[in-house]
Amino acid sequence: MVNYFSKDGKRFLKIILRFLSLFLIGLGLIIVAYVFFPLISWQIYFAPQFAAQEIIAPIPKQELISQNSVQNLFTNASKAITGINYDNANNWFPDYKFDKNKQTKIQFFTISIPKLKIQNAIVSLLDTNLSKHLVNYSGTALPPQNGNAVIFGHSTLPQNYQSNNYKTIFTYLYKLTPGDEIIVNSAKVDYKYKVEKIIVVDPENTTVLEQNYDDSFLTLVTCTPPGTVWKRLVVKAKIERI
Repeated sequence: MVNYFSKDGKRFLKIILRFLSLFLIGLGLIIVAYVFFPLISWQIYFAPQFAAQEIIAPIPKQELISQNSVQNLFTNASKAITGINYDNANNWFPDYKFDKNKQTKIQFFTISIPKLKIQNAIVSLLDTNLSKHLVNYSGTALPPQNGNAVIFGHSTLPQNYQSNNYKTIFTYLYKLTPGDEIIVNSAKVDYKYKVEKIIVVDPENTTVLEQNYDDSFLTLVTCTPPGTVWKRLVVKAKIERI
């Protein structure tokens, strides 16, 4: 007597195992693509943009994929999975000791970047919620005072950019070049700043928050490549004195 049930059962089990194998392979490919997306997007979209500019910056121009860069990608991917809230500006430089802003009558000011068509974007001194506005990082200067006013803002994938959305507002910050203008409006007075340089740093590099009281400086910070939390894009500007 032939045991048809046993044969059918084995055939069904083989089909299940085959589909399970294909599913696991597909899932693995998706995870690899997600982890290596920053490297691919940097190489295709952003490295050429920076290479065309005369910028003093630690930007990889030749060796893109190295042991350290791959390790950093896996580390940052792990952080993203753990659920770090990047709407809170205090989480952008985890090794920086948080310091509250000094008492000031000004609760917010605005910045405009004509080249990027950003007009009167609100910069808050009261909280660190980047989903609602830009943030003047606590402990840094308040423009136009002497010192370094550090302003944080979100970026995202270019296809998701919305000019009126603070979660995407700094997406095209990488397009700024030395000499471009940033206008700060504080207490109804305009102050013009000129971009001096653009750099890219690791999240552990807190030197961009350091203060220089020789003049009034403005530093804009966002994540890069847009849509990732891999690196920090930093635009440094200096006030234009009349």
